[in-house]
Amino acid sequence: MNPPKASFSQARRHHDPDVRGFASDNYAGAHPEVLAALALANGGHQVAYGEDAYTEHLQRIVRSHFGATAEAFPVFNGTGANVVALQAVTDRWGAVICAESAHVHVDECGAPERVGGLKLLTVPTPDGKLTPELIDRQAYGWDDEHRAMPQVVSIAQATELGTVYMPDEIRAICEHAHARGMKVHLDGSRLANAAASLNVPMRTFTNAVGVDILSLGGTKNGALFGEAVVVLDQDTVSHLKHLRKLSMQLASKMRFVSVQLEALLARDLWLRNARHANDMAQRLAEGVRAVHGVEILYPVQANAVFARLPHDVGERLQQRFRFYFWDEAAGDVRWMCAWDTTEEDVDAFVAALKEEMAR
Repeated sequence: MNPPKASFSQARRHHDPDVRGFASDNYAGAHPEVLAALALANGGHQVAYGEDAYTEHLQRIVRSHFGATAEAFPVFNGTGANVVALQAVTDRWGAVICAESAHVHVDECGAPERVGGLKLLTVPTPDGKLTPELIDRQAYGWDDEHRAMPQVVSIAQATELGTVYMPDEIRAICEHAHARGMKVHLDGSRLANAAASLNVPMRTFTNAVGVDILSLGGTKNGALFGEAVVVLDQDTVSHLKHLRKLSMQLASKMRFVSVQLEALLARDLWLRNARHANDMAQRLAEGVRAVHGVEILYPVQANAVFARLPHDVGERLQQRFRFYFWDEAAGDVRWMCAWDTTEEDVDAFVAALKEEMAR
C-alpha cells in the first residue's frame, strides 16, 4: 500500500496575526526555526516513548550546557516538569520550601499538592527571591513527625516577579540547603531570559553552583510545546522515568518535543529569543518611566515589567491590549514581552498608556 499523498490542509486561520498583547510570553506562536525542525523530524517511523534518535541527540546538547552528568527527560509542560522534578527529590512525607510568589505555589492549581502529594512551605519575599535567612524560616523540624519534612528548596530563575538571581546568590542557597540535607530544584521556565540578562552560560547558575535538578523551559522561548526535567546530580534521584509516566508526562511521539529543544539549544536560538524579549521589556520600561502616575514595582531584569497604575486606566488599556492584573485591588499589572514582540508593538502600547493616563 502506497503512503498517502500530501494534500492541502482544510484548516483555516481563525485569528489576526497582527494583533499583539502583553499578557504572557505563552501567547506568542512558535519560532519559524522550531517549526522547521518539527517538519524535519516528521516522516518515517521512529521508536516511541523516547527511544528515538532525536531524544538521544538531545542528551548530548543538554550536556554541553549543563555538564557531563546531566540527563534530560522531556515532558509536555512546565507544571508537569515541576511536579515530576519535585517528586523525584522528595519522600512521601517531604515538603518543599519556596517563595510565597512562586509559580509552583500560586499558578499550578495545587498540582504539587494534589498530584505530587507535596507540602509547600512558603516564605514571603520582597522581590521573589529566597535567601538562606528566608529559607531558615521554614527549614526546621526534621525529626518532628507532626510536621512535613523540609527536603527541597525550590527557586525560580527568572522569578515570578521578573527578578534574576546572581550566580553567587544561588550558590549560597545550594550550600545552605545541602548543609541541612536538602536538595535544590530550579524552576527554569524562563531560564534563557535569566542567562541573557546575566550574559553568562546557563551552567554558571545551575550545575556549576550546586543545583540538583531543574525544569528547563521551551514554550515561553519559542517552542510550540514541551519542556524537560534535567537531572544535574544523578545521585539525588531515582526512577524518574517511572515518575514521568505516573505523572502522565510521557510523550509517545517524544521526538517532536526533543527536536524543538534541539532547535532552541543546539546553537544560539534560545539566547537570541531571550535577549530580544528582554530588550523589548527594557524598551517598555523606559517608555513607562516617562509616564507620570505610573510606578514600576520591581527591577526589570528579564522580560517582565510589573507596574502600578490607576485601576480604571488599567481596565481601559485592557480593551486595547491584552494583559493581566497582578493585584487588582492595588492596581498592579504585569506586562510580558516575548520573542516576537517588536519595537512597534512596545511603542504603540506606551502611546496607548499615555493616552489613557491623560483621559
